[in-house]
Amino acid sequence: MNNERTNTITHASFITLPVTDQDRALRFYVDVLGFEVRVDREMPPGRWLQVAPAGAQTVFTLSGPGMGNSVPGTAQGIMLVTTDVDADCARLAAAGVEVTGPDEMPWGRMAGFRDPDGNGLMLITEKEGA
Repeated sequence: MNNERTNTITHASFITLPVTDQDRALRFYVDVLGFEVRVDREMPPGRWLQVAPAGAQTVFTLSGPGMGNSVPGTAQGIMLVTTDVDADCARLAAAGVEVTGPDEMPWGRMAGFRDPDGNGLMLITEKEGA
C-alpha cells in the first residue's frame, strides 16, 4: 500500500435530510435554527431546497417526497458546532424544541435535538485543545 497522500477531497458539498414537508422543514431550519436559504427551485423530480448556517461550506438538502429513497427521520448524529451551546439550547427550548442536555463531555459541551421529521442533530461547543 502506498502511504503517499493522494486524496484531493476538500469538503462535503451537502448532507441530505429527508423530510415529509419541505415548507415545514424550511421554517424550522430558517426560523428556529437561523440557517439561510442557499437554493430553492423546482427541478425534476421535485423541489431542490438547500439551507446552511451563514458562511458554511457544507449545506443541508431538505429532500422531500419523490427526491430519492431516503426515509424522513433516518438522518442521525449530525453535529453542528456552536460558540454557545447553552444559549442555543435555551433558544431551541423557547421555540418548543425538545432538547437533551447540554452535557459536559471530555471534548466539549453537547446537546441533542430532532427536527420536525425526527432527524437527529447535535450541538457542540468544542473545548480548546480537545
